[in-house]
Amino acid sequence: MKHSTKALMTAGMAASLAAGPVAAQGIDETINTVFANSTGWFVSLIFSNFPGTNFPWIVGWLVIAAIIFTIYFGLVQLRFFGHAIALVRGDYSDPNDAGEVSHFQALTTALSGTVGLGNIAGVAVAVGIGGPGATFWMILAGLLGMATKFTECTLGVKYRNEYADGTVSGGPMYYMTKGFAERGMPGGKILAVLFAIFCILGSFGGGNMFQSNQAHAQIINVVGDYPGWITGVVMAVIVFLVIVGGLKSIASVTEKIVPFMAALYVGTALIIIAMNYDMIGSAFGQIFAGAFTNDGVVGGAIGALIQGFRRAAFSNEAGVGSAAIAHSAVRTKEPVTEGFVSLLEPFIDTVVICTMTALVIIITGQLVTDPETGMFVLNEAGTAIRTVGDNSGVALTSAAFSSSFGWFRYILVVAVVLFAFSTMISWSYYGLKAWTFLFGEGQTKELIFKIIFCIFVIIGASAGLGPVIDFSDAAIFAMAVVNILALYLLMPIVKAEMSRYLGRLKAGEIRKYD
Repeated sequence: MKHSTKALMTAGMAASLAAGPVAAQGIDETINTVFANSTGWFVSLIFSNFPGTNFPWIVGWLVIAAIIFTIYFGLVQLRFFGHAIALVRGDYSDPNDAGEVSHFQALTTALSGTVGLGNIAGVAVAVGIGGPGATFWMILAGLLGMATKFTECTLGVKYRNEYADGTVSGGPMYYMTKGFAERGMPGGKILAVLFAIFCILGSFGGGNMFQSNQAHAQIINVVGDYPGWITGVVMAVIVFLVIVGGLKSIASVTEKIVPFMAALYVGTALIIIAMNYDMIGSAFGQIFAGAFTNDGVVGGAIGALIQGFRRAAFSNEAGVGSAAIAHSAVRTKEPVTEGFVSLLEPFIDTVVICTMTALVIIITGQLVTDPETGMFVLNEAGTAIRTVGDNSGVALTSAAFSSSFGWFRYILVVAVVLFAFSTMISWSYYGLKAWTFLFGEGQTKELIFKIIFCIFVIIGASAGLGPVIDFSDAAIFAMAVVNILALYLLMPIVKAEMSRYLGRLKAGEIRKYD
């Protein structure tokens, strides 16, 4: 996911404060203090730890759900991985089916909302605290999360609204209301309204302001300081030009940006790994050994597990419900097909891209070890592994890549800006669908949301709104609390859809298209 923990976000905010008059800064500080005091309880509740641990209960909520869905659907992520790829290629796509975008476009739109800062900075934090072993648990959590995506995205398509003009609206709001009603269960409307409110708040903050803020921070690190509102206005104009065209416009952009981002970042990582091919075996040895043994990292093997699960959950958003909104717009009459396609999302985001980041950090020797014992050396505070140059977060990733390519910091700026841009346009769609669920469909209502959204782009790049970002990010994970509860109650419907589809596929009733 693009969002990091509160500590990472606070550091990002501090690094990107734009210079301004003392009076203006005083007003900002007053606003931040008042907002933090009034919403701090909510942020603390969402990100609080299980008693006696440093493991956030929200991460446990997501991981436990992923395990249950994996078992309930019989390892769907492994059994139908090949079929998912065939669907993305368009082998079974009927151009006459209802919907707005192809399977590939739906996948890239959802991926653009998850691939980002969490893959660059979040992984560095996980490895910096939990050591190489955190990578093992991160991969495992990503594989498990594939089953959660399958569940929520199948429901998203099944219960979507299809309109006369060819547009659709779908996502947790709709399967909560329709699915609960179909099963004769109360409370669906209440859950849907709560989810929509959290989704709108999350789209303004974590899916918008945090992104423009981090983009500006990375730009000024290379070109020097200048007012954040300039970055904000430029990005707001570009974002508006894309989102005003609706999902088809968003999808046409993301289907180009996401593959380019992945090729640029993963390609560079693979080159570095290939240049240090003699270290690959050792790196994987550290990953597996560190997952089960105490090699000097913070918290030992348990610390590695916590960091791995934590970063995977925060990176791929499996269970949050946001991706189901994008996948719901796919052209298909078979809901379960988009469930199969969506399970590729955590695989690409976490298993592939996050693992590439971790491998580069490990292979380039950024983690300091004791030459006598071979154990990792902790920093003075004992909170993380000491690194070359005392880097952490995005700086650690940048240092790892730059150790082989000095120009990588420029590539990283491009990557962060593209990640931020793609996240904003995806989350604008998520927020819009939550907005129209609450206030109704209509061009005027949609335009109002899009204008408000773009104003927040400027605000995010211009000011240090740490408490607002904290609250908005907490709202995103509050979406998961509501969404997973609904998934538990509706998963028998997904299983029935899956059984019907597979039966017809086996019988030859579902055919490939040229």
